[in-house]
Amino acid sequence: MSQAREIRSKIKNIENTGQITSAMGLVAASKMRKTQNLMKKALPYADMIREVMGHVAASQSLGHPYLSQKNDAKRVAYLVVSTDRGLCGGLNVNLFRRLLTDVQEHQANSVEVELAIIGRKASAFLKRLDMPIVAIAEQIGDQPELSDLLGVLGALIKRYDEGELDRVFVISNKFVNTMVQKPRIQQLLPLEIDKVASSLGHWDYIYEPDEAKEILTQLVLRYIESQVYRGVVENIACEQASRMLAMRNATDNAASLVEELQLIYNKARQASITNEIAEIVAGADAIG
Repeated sequence: MSQAREIRSKIKNIENTGQITSAMGLVAASKMRKTQNLMKKALPYADMIREVMGHVAASQSLGHPYLSQKNDAKRVAYLVVSTDRGLCGGLNVNLFRRLLTDVQEHQANSVEVELAIIGRKASAFLKRLDMPIVAIAEQIGDQPELSDLLGVLGALIKRYDEGELDRVFVISNKFVNTMVQKPRIQQLLPLEIDKVASSLGHWDYIYEPDEAKEILTQLVLRYIESQVYRGVVENIACEQASRMLAMRNATDNAASLVEELQLIYNKARQASITNEIAEIVAGADAIG
């Protein structure tokens, strides 16, 4: 009977775990929908800034350092956007694998690589690697503010302005749909807007009192901020979707395990009852 009690205790523990994972899956689904709404709200703002930058760049021969592409990059930086918490499947693992592949390609070409980090998981993983880290932001929450990201982003822009970096990339997860999330690398600096500029009409604005170059600088900075913010929010949506699926799988696995243990429990209980009956019959025969 002790074996049956032990199995019954395991069944109870697994059922409790299944209830927890089911609740976590529901919470993740709710947060994912909220984050998707934030992501959609950020898109028109970024698109409009990109359009204005395209007009200014097409109408002015500015040679702006934020737009000028360098043929050979010797020093690059990656802004790595990960999650603060785990229990979200292979989301972070796939992101880190893509990052390391890209970094190894740069290092094979004698390109120096620096890192800036958003998220505790990336911080814990990348600190173990032999690469310089210029800035870290952790615990930004499920609904971050732009101000939470400006410190990390500002450190990269400052190094780019000082000529310490030739290119700046951001790597985060792209929300394809609820079932699919993929790592994505975008170049932040210098901006690649030649195609956008060539597709727009060549008309200009009236600039007062500042010059076009100064206005373009501010536009580029606002655009970069919007892209990073949207990437962070999209990464959170990916986190919640991945966690929802992981918790759903965990709940299903718990249910399957309970069914298997229930069969084992029934067999153990039946064997125990059979042994007790056999002992009773043997005792009666001995008395008789």
